[in-house]
Amino acid sequence: MSFRKAVSLACGFAGGSAVLVCAAVAADNHGYFGEPCRIRKTLAAVHAAQPSALPTANGWDYNWDKREPSSMVNGKRKEIAGDNGSPDGENNKPKATRYICLIRHSQYNLKGEGDKERILTPLGREQAELTGQRLAALGLKYDVLIHSSMTRATETANIISKYLPGVKLESCDLLREGAPIEPVPPVAHWKPEAAYHEDGARIEAAFRRYIHRADAKQKEDSFEIIVCHANVIRYFVCRALQFPPEGWLRMGLNNGSITWLTIRPSGRVGLRSLGDSGFMPPDKLTRT
Repeated sequence: MSFRKAVSLACGFAGGSAVLVCAAVAADNHGYFGEPCRIRKTLAAVHAAQPSALPTANGWDYNWDKREPSSMVNGKRKEIAGDNGSPDGENNKPKATRYICLIRHSQYNLKGEGDKERILTPLGREQAELTGQRLAALGLKYDVLIHSSMTRATETANIISKYLPGVKLESCDLLREGAPIEPVPPVAHWKPEAAYHEDGARIEAAFRRYIHRADAKQKEDSFEIIVCHANVIRYFVCRALQFPPEGWLRMGLNNGSITWLTIRPSGRVGLRSLGDSGFMPPDKLTRT
């Protein structure tokens, strides 16, 4: 059988870089190339052209929230415990899962001069009603409803709370809208009023306060609702999934939409839904 035919058959059955390298070796051994084949360069070139089959071992930072059990143990006590393990380590292990629903506020009056005048539009109030109905229909036992202290988020949260009797309401200034980090790729028309370093520090502080695995003392899974803003939610999603946070502006969220994050005791984070607004009629959808 000729060399070319053999290589053709091998590639047809096996395919992939290994066959190409073997073919290069065989060609060099049999003098099919006019000059010596540089095997090392061939290997390097083929390897560089192939995507990584598996993620690297360090692809996920399990201590992203600084609550990984082993990092919570006092160094000296850990050294004393030695190979027997630290009882503190066992006590610090989370056992519950946190489910966090991030709600974007409803449509509001864009012509308002200040925050107090930027109240919900009639359509925005309808959207909040629909979001409240959707959350109630899920039949979950919500632990708390936290909202940004800005008017549009506060009004949205108050309407939603009518459908969730008994759920505690909390207001937080850290969740106010802002520019978390300069977006990449840059957008010419994007000119935030506040400096990135000011808003960014505050929004990052909000992320650290609310997005983390459950405390070791928490025995049961929790369901928490946070009503805030599109920029804040998009930044939270990027940070929680360990995606480049500069990509937050590449996503879009409808008013009143639901974004659902799941944080496991191990520190794994899952995105159950992003900007879900399928529970609203098409004529009620906006993104202002």
